[in-house]
Amino acid sequence: MDSSDGRRLSVSLVEVMPGREAEFLTISTDFEALMVRKEYGRAEMIRDEAHPMRFYAVRYWTDATAAERCHRDTEVHAITAQLYQIARVTHLVNGVRRNAPIRLLLDERRARVEADRRTGLDRRVKDVGRPEGDRRAHRERRIGPRRVRDGGDIDLVGAARRARERADAAFSHFKVGAALEAVDGTVITGCNIENATYGLTMCAERVALYKALSEGHRAFTRIAIVADTEAPTPPCGACRQILWEFGGNLEIQLANLNEEKGTHQLKNLLPLPFDARLL
Repeated sequence: MDSSDGRRLSVSLVEVMPGREAEFLTISTDFEALMVRKEYGRAEMIRDEAHPMRFYAVRYWTDATAAERCHRDTEVHAITAQLYQIARVTHLVNGVRRNAPIRLLLDERRARVEADRRTGLDRRVKDVGRPEGDRRAHRERRIGPRRVRDGGDIDLVGAARRARERADAAFSHFKVGAALEAVDGTVITGCNIENATYGLTMCAERVALYKALSEGHRAFTRIAIVADTEAPTPPCGACRQILWEFGGNLEIQLANLNEEKGTHQLKNLLPLPFDARLL
């Protein structure tokens, strides 16, 4: 993207619920017309050819100021609220942040990180086989979080339960496990790690997210959280803030050791969030 003319680009992954495509297309048309009418820029919805109900919402902003005005627009908020009722939205690219020196430094460091070979839009979706045959044939493969992919159902709660067993909760004895799913199907787990000073204790949700970020993942769909309690254990305020900033409107699955306790959208657990759009 050429930044010399001040233009900015944002991209979101939109996964539409079955049977809601017509409603989604109407909402998309309304948003595209609003972008042009209020001179925020223009919007385009691109369908993923491999997944008919998956779209990429691309917004070409007139400039950073126009993007900020759009994010504050109550009419935009109303359209966004309709969209969240029928689709899961994950922010992939935010190109409207102003170029503060500290952000330029962080972006430069991130640019030097080698991309995860398991992520990206250029992943192989068809097994072309091996000329010499599958070297893993007739062998039992190692099963673990990194092996989970779109080929079958992902037991996110099960992964969180296993992660909980590794928690270090010597002081509270309150063990929590979390399993975070990236857009490409990779599952990254975390558990709470306590500290004698208590204030340095890290929750399972943030452990999982920081691990994912350090391994090159930048887009996520949902997270499961497990604790040994009868009532569901939702993420604390600090975790909600961090999950929102790096994951957007994630699906939050809550469970204990025996059963699932409910599913929520992060926007409902953290209404009116503070994030980079307000800076």
